[in-house]
Amino acid sequence: MSAMAHVSRSGSAADASAFALATLSPERCEARGALTFATARLARKQGLMALRNAGRELSIDCGAISQADSAGLAVLLDWLAEARRAGCALHLLHLPQNLLALARISAVEELLQKGV
Repeated sequence: MSAMAHVSRSGSAADASAFALATLSPERCEARGALTFATARLARKQGLMALRNAGRELSIDCGAISQADSAGLAVLLDWLAEARRAGCALHLLHLPQNLLALARISAVEELLQKGV
């Protein structure tokens, strides 16, 4: 039995457009799959739930994000804003290069890498 619990997911494991936020511990999650317009609503909901469950600090490993677009970037920025409002330190780890490129164009790269 895996020690990893999934908050929830969209689509099947074989669905490349699926997104899942796996909870590794109350303070650590892993984002997997596509973080795009098609998955943004679900991803936002999962991230906000993880923030509520985390307490004072949360790290999200983003290394397994397979695709990202501007909607995905907006989700990450929303998670950071909500973390700040909640007084929770949020760290986004292993951000994919394509997501960092979008952040650079939008002048928010430092914010994503620094966290709140």
